[in-house]
Amino acid sequence: MTRKQRRAVLIAGGLVMMGIASTLVLSALKTQVTFFMSPSDVLKELPKQGTRFRLGGLVETGTFHKGTGTVSTFRLTDGAKSLPVAFSGILPDLFKEGQGAVAEGQLMPDGVFAADTVLAKHDEKYMPPEVAAALKKSGHWQEQSGKPKASPGT
Repeated sequence: MTRKQRRAVLIAGGLVMMGIASTLVLSALKTQVTFFMSPSDVLKELPKQGTRFRLGGLVETGTFHKGTGTVSTFRLTDGAKSLPVAFSGILPDLFKEGQGAVAEGQLMPDGVFAADTVLAKHDEKYMPPEVAAALKKSGHWQEQSGKPKASPGT
């Protein structure tokens, strides 16, 4: 083999190895990615059974119920639509009605979102970007004195 042929074989082998590595990384990421959806998005285009995703919005006032043990139920709303959520576990200390929350889990056949993780808003300025975008899209977002806040009563 000449030097030119050896170099071509090494370059081709390197490209094949990079392709294999890229395929492995992308397939691993595909199983770890969870998409964000608002209640309106979920009700408009139902995700496949067993698909994990994040559901975000405001905890609807008057819908939080503490069941037996660590079971809790509430509704998340984006202002236009709302979806019931069932969570078995300890809720974050800052979780309360009228505040932003993101639940991660899957939609059950009965239409209830079964969450295995719930994240709550952590201070007066923060809201997950996906939740803020959904609230802006539905028209329930107001800018007050330079700080973004959700409109009252939603």
